[in-house]
Amino acid sequence: MRIELEKRPKISLLYTFLSPILALCLTIVAGAIMFVILGKDPGLALYSFFIEPLTEVWSLHELAIKAAPLILIAVGLSVCYRSNNWNIGAEGQFIMGAVAGSIVPVVFHQWHSALVLPLMLVMGMIGGALYAGIPAFLKARMNTNEILTSLMLVYVAQLFLDWLVRGPWRDPGGFNFPVTRAFAPEAILPEMLASGRANYGFAFAIVAALAIWFMMRFTLKGFEITVLGLSERAGRFAGFSSRRMIWFSMLLSGAFAGLAGISEVSGAIGKLQPVISPGYGFTAIIVAFLGRLNPLAIIVAGLVLGLTYLGGEAAQISLGLSDKVVRVFQGLLLFFVLSCDTLIQYRIRIVWRRVTRGTVAEGAH
Repeated sequence: MRIELEKRPKISLLYTFLSPILALCLTIVAGAIMFVILGKDPGLALYSFFIEPLTEVWSLHELAIKAAPLILIAVGLSVCYRSNNWNIGAEGQFIMGAVAGSIVPVVFHQWHSALVLPLMLVMGMIGGALYAGIPAFLKARMNTNEILTSLMLVYVAQLFLDWLVRGPWRDPGGFNFPVTRAFAPEAILPEMLASGRANYGFAFAIVAALAIWFMMRFTLKGFEITVLGLSERAGRFAGFSSRRMIWFSMLLSGAFAGLAGISEVSGAIGKLQPVISPGYGFTAIIVAFLGRLNPLAIIVAGLVLGLTYLGGEAAQISLGLSDKVVRVFQGLLLFFVLSCDTLIQYRIRIVWRRVTRGTVAEGAH
């Protein structure tokens, strides 16, 4: 006996639309079971995760801070994935964007100008794009698997950041703690509203999502991305270059990840430190697929995943749960999203194999 996946002749549009909602519901059910196993009240735990963070104005601002990098990174990744280029290293590009953008406020900290913040944002995008250019170059020139190269470069970026803040960039007046000097006021991303901490990083994310949605829907470049993603051979017949698309999609996603990195550092943190991300680059992969690689739906998905971060912090305080529970929730969500999508496009086929009088007979169900 063996189990095969057979592509369905017709895919249900209704189930395709309902798939992310069904995946979220299954995640909540599985999470409730997990809380019971942990000896916690599932109703109270789910309330702490998904409702309590929405009851205060300040927590809504925190939700915007958590969701902004997820949306910004996921929008860039959606272009990669729709063009069949699998950038898994957005976490490293996020870090390198933060490092590149921090050159001005750390190395040239005595320079005070209105140009500091715009220059930081531009340098952050360039840093993220250049770092994404490494796996792009390796794939375009040597046909190297971009999944492996982009993922391995994440650890290089993390170690490079750790070396910087413990070595050449460590604050001389920071009592030997592994942090850089605090950014000057002109290097801080301003808050959008006076009622909380939410900064313009969230606005960047919304603008990026709208821009990519417009590109995918109404421009030739969007059509090129779709065609090459569905069939590279068909794209070549249309005159599109898969090699140029590798560069375009990887550099674009790297630039967005870099912008998310420098926005996080200059907005929410205010300096560089050994850890500047709780895993935004990896969680953004879940956001991209939960949003069906649609930039507008990614906004909603980013808010949902941002809520798991915020709710996880609330659950740690009120219920004494481990921070690993958040990762389990996110992993369950990705599992159910991919499972639902797979079962919508394929049906399970069980093939029975039996031997009768020296011959092999097969039957399928």
